[in-house]
Amino acid sequence: MSALDSQSRLAISEDIYKIIKKEKKTAIMVTHDIAEAISMSDKVIVLSKRPSVLKKIYNIDLDDKSTPINNRSSKNFSSYYEKIWRDLDVHI
Repeated sequence: MSALDSQSRLAISEDIYKIIKKEKKTAIMVTHDIAEAISMSDKVIVLSKRPSVLKKIYNIDLDDKSTPINNRSSKNFSSYYEKIWRDLDVHI
């Protein structure tokens, strides 16, 4: 989904999220987008740089897990974002 503009990407994320929930399926999503990972997931797994090893697992507990767009408004969202960002060891 990386070639899509932001609005289209969010709309498709909403559709995928609804299908997965409706069908009661499990999906594995690989992304570099922290917000996307938090808003669409029940669990986020952070890997280290290469060679990759498991660094941390977050069980995502948001207030109202209705849709990815609404999930981004959750009061816990920014806390997860900050913790995961720190785990990535990104130096700007």
